Amino acid sequence: MIAFLQQLLRIVSGPLVLVIDRHPIHRRQMVREFIAEQERLHVFFFPVAAPELNPQEYVWTQVNEYITGTAPHNSDELQANVFAGIARTRNSKKRLRACLDHSPVKWTL
Repeated sequence: MIAFLQQLLRIVSGPLVLVIDRHPIHRRQMVREFIAEQERLHVFFFPVAAPELNPQEYVWTQVNEYITGTAPHNSDELQANVFAGIARTRNSKKRLRACLDHSPVKWTL
């Protein structure tokens, strides 16, 4: 998580607002300390028990729809199917926009 945040801070100039879920890796002590040291980084957490507010949940819904009906023969095929579903969503502005639009959170200023 820290390496990801460091890369974001290198790439993005100016203030950086990050809205993330409450996965344990996001809340580790070393991550919290790193975030506290970064003046440009402003981190907000999605509320607990409100997955409908997190657009990432809609990405997983799209991946699930993509792999439904497949019958992989092994874990490698299953992994390939999941990665293909993620790529399909990642490469489609329409699908990504749908993830944001479906959430009741206002994502524009």
